[in-house]
Amino acid sequence: MRRRIAVFVTIIQSVLFLGHAFLYETLVAFWRPGQASVWKIQVTLAVLSVSFVGASLLAFRFANLLVRMFYTLAAMWLGVFSFCFYAACLCWGVSGVAALLGLHPHRQSVAAVIFGAALLVSAYGIVNAALLRVKRVTVKLPNLPESWRGRVAALVSDTHLGHVRNRGFIRRIVAKLGQLAPDIVFIAGDLYDGTAADVKGLAEPLGKLCPPLGTYFVAGNHEEFSDHTKYLEAVRGAGVRVLNNEKVMVDGLQLVGVHYRDGTRPERLRPILRRAAVAHGRTSILLNHGPYLLEVAEEEGISLQLSGHTHGGQFFPYTRIVSRIYGAYAYGLQRFGNMMVYTSCGAGTWGPPLRVGTSPEIVLIRFE
Repeated sequence: MRRRIAVFVTIIQSVLFLGHAFLYETLVAFWRPGQASVWKIQVTLAVLSVSFVGASLLAFRFANLLVRMFYTLAAMWLGVFSFCFYAACLCWGVSGVAALLGLHPHRQSVAAVIFGAALLVSAYGIVNAALLRVKRVTVKLPNLPESWRGRVAALVSDTHLGHVRNRGFIRRIVAKLGQLAPDIVFIAGDLYDGTAADVKGLAEPLGKLCPPLGTYFVAGNHEEFSDHTKYLEAVRGAGVRVLNNEKVMVDGLQLVGVHYRDGTRPERLRPILRRAAVAHGRTSILLNHGPYLLEVAEEEGISLQLSGHTHGGQFFPYTRIVSRIYGAYAYGLQRFGNMMVYTSCGAGTWGPPLRVGTSPEIVLIRFE
């Protein structure tokens, strides 16, 4: 395991170093700064190139204020760097096309416009990621018990509580849910980021949730970076019902919860659903962190699967990559055979706290 982690860290750091080297070459080529400025740029980009990996390694061991601030700033820079890297590519592309057309635009002006746009998009992404929205959808399910018609469920996923989003963030979500007053709350995994944290303290605000039909939780992949027991105990201690690969009846409706590692492998998911004895003729909801194995859930009689995990990709080009991986089920309400699927893009962020082309959300699902 340590060897795999070392290899992974080495690869990521190498990619970041090369990307920052490319950015450096672009800045020097287009701005032609003096020697004193060149040295400053070299040192600054060299430090920034190792900031996120260094901060991440610290974040898995420490949760003090200094580490949280360092990690947050490094994560923000990683997002800004992404758009600066695209800007650098665009600078060379525009310069090359201009040369082919026999044009000679002022290179410094071209770079200033392109990099200025990159910084503006980055700033928008940071602000956008902090503005939580409420997404409202209506779902019609066959054989829905009469008592459930008109009821509203809140779906929260991917808050990623830890170094960037912490107790203030979850308090804000709980306060918002209090205003929305859903009948039931579903937390579909990645409540935590998986880094070092006061897991009990972060879960404590959930104790103020008091929907009439309860609050239910399943673990996501970030709770499973290590033994997820501490996370489950913290959530349970806050008064939230943890669904441990089981079914519960909620006023005539079948609710099944599956933890991430068991919801991604058919040889695990199918037996869990069969042991749960999901009745095909009655409405059922499956909480599964990721929109995986939809064919298995549909075959086993699930009426509605609720997931998160994808973040919608957060920002380009990951939005396109996620769409290629998950297809129509990367985000939103979709049908899969006889089953409905809603995939939330989540309330928080992972890595860079930026969102461009996606919005953080709490989902309100009205049943009809």
